[in-house]
Amino acid sequence: GSAMAAVQDVEIDPEGTFKYILVRLQRPGGEGQRSNSSNCSPCADHIFDKVNPEMEKLGYECKCLGGGKIDHNSKDKKIRVFGLSTGYGKADHSVTVEILKKVYTDYEITWSDDKK
Repeated sequence: GSAMAAVQDVEIDPEGTFKYILVRLQRPGGEGQRSNSSNCSPCADHIFDKVNPEMEKLGYECKCLGGGKIDHNSKDKKIRVFGLSTGYGKADHSVTVEILKKVYTDYEITWSDDKK
């Protein structure tokens, strides 16, 4: 659907370290229930608060699958995914990295369970 295309796969800040959450979009009542990464997207915490109401208007349920932090260094083209979200628990960072790799194809992207 075109509504799905309206949601970018990845909405993260261009620089710095920030909290992120992994969000799954699904239509209530069935389709899109499979938890494949194509309808998951990492999203900076503060962006999610803006995106969520828009998505709900379009008829999607946003489910948060956990979170963590992303350290985005655009100068060195490096992204590090780590930590966990106090409110949502830890996302599967390996899923986040796979999605990020599709967008930031020339970046070095790593993840760990370190808190810092």
